[in-house]
Amino acid sequence: MSKTGEIIVLRDVLIPGGRIADITIKDGLVRHIGSALRADLEINCRGKTVLPAGTDLHVHMRDGSQKEKETWESGTKSAVAGGVTAVVDQPNTVPPLTTPGRVKDRVKLAATQSFSRFAINGGVTGDADLKGMWQAGVFAFGETFAGPSSYGETVSSDVLSRSMREISKLSGLMTIHAEQVIQGQDCLLTDHDDLRPVAGEVKVIKDVLDLNRSNGRCDLYFCHLSSADAVRAIPGSTAIREVTPHHLFLSYETFNPDDAYGKVNPPLRSESVRRELFSCWEMIDVIGSDHAPHTREEKDQEFINAPSGIPGVETMIPLLMALAKEKKIGITDIITKTSTAPSDILGIRRAGFLKGDRADFAIYPDELTVVLTDNLHSNAGWSPYEGMKAVFPVQTILGGEVVFDNGEFFRPEFTDNTSGTGLWIPGRGYSL
Repeated sequence: MSKTGEIIVLRDVLIPGGRIADITIKDGLVRHIGSALRADLEINCRGKTVLPAGTDLHVHMRDGSQKEKETWESGTKSAVAGGVTAVVDQPNTVPPLTTPGRVKDRVKLAATQSFSRFAINGGVTGDADLKGMWQAGVFAFGETFAGPSSYGETVSSDVLSRSMREISKLSGLMTIHAEQVIQGQDCLLTDHDDLRPVAGEVKVIKDVLDLNRSNGRCDLYFCHLSSADAVRAIPGSTAIREVTPHHLFLSYETFNPDDAYGKVNPPLRSESVRRELFSCWEMIDVIGSDHAPHTREEKDQEFINAPSGIPGVETMIPLLMALAKEKKIGITDIITKTSTAPSDILGIRRAGFLKGDRADFAIYPDELTVVLTDNLHSNAGWSPYEGMKAVFPVQTILGGEVVFDNGEFFRPEFTDNTSGTGLWIPGRGYSL
């Protein structure tokens, strides 16, 4: 569709603020905004919405022994089909990423398949080689499980404290999965909510913040906050606040009581808690999908035995775009929370409409549609958002190359992921 080195012009782009201009792209960057320069490929954007592509800081791409759930190919195709061109993979893989060797193997695996940019996180456990993984190129450490989840090992206060000190010395970022789990029969979505309560989420957040104040003050990123109380428990300057689409759009009341397709950690809350979380929209720093696919066969088990997790990288921005079309949120907020802020946190050049910006864009039609599982690309083969309003991109551009075009995928040409110059985004500590 397009090749490295070709000049692409996006014609008649409506830039936030009201200006209409042509955007000229070359060598992966925005080169000119205004009247078009010479082009090898022109894309007409009149009547469409062009957004800087998303950066999803929270995905679980599975693969390896879990490839039936997802592969790097299927997961990153889902990403670019949803307007996301950079993803950060979490370390609770099988086996978990706790050594430099496993990190390098993960990068090599992703390099053979990925259709998007990617970064890798390192795991935090009692025996994890944090310094070694930092030098091997991890972006951050965690999600660190201050509460158990699928394939996630809960860390003790001693391990958390020691890890904070070491990560602080590395000038690294620690991401936190904050939950308190109560023992009991977990047979219904309401049980799941009761056994992983909002009050426990808030308590763990406060405990982690207190511990960090006395242990080197490493940078903290709280994943998938599920309640307004949790968002408000984090003063704005102390940590980054991430919220998922499933906690914004879904409640346990959306599902039948024993429907494991709504089982996720932290749990889906009541409709009233969901609505209150949305009222904190301005306080949310990042929207991350927590894309965590499981197969239908796994989700069809009895509730107590079914794994927790929801696929969502492909639907994250389209669901938000539907709200923007209905004037419930602003386009600028979507850009900030799904692209600008995550890119800044990841430490990569921003995608955007200024000269020198990264030329990663998603082009959305004017039509409102609905989520249909048959049109999605995850190996999971299901979505909890089935039938919900959405606006999916018709084209996605990564580094000046068209990687998705009306259902067709094109793997980007710059796929040398092990040198630090390709799709792989090494962390700040990376050393050859």
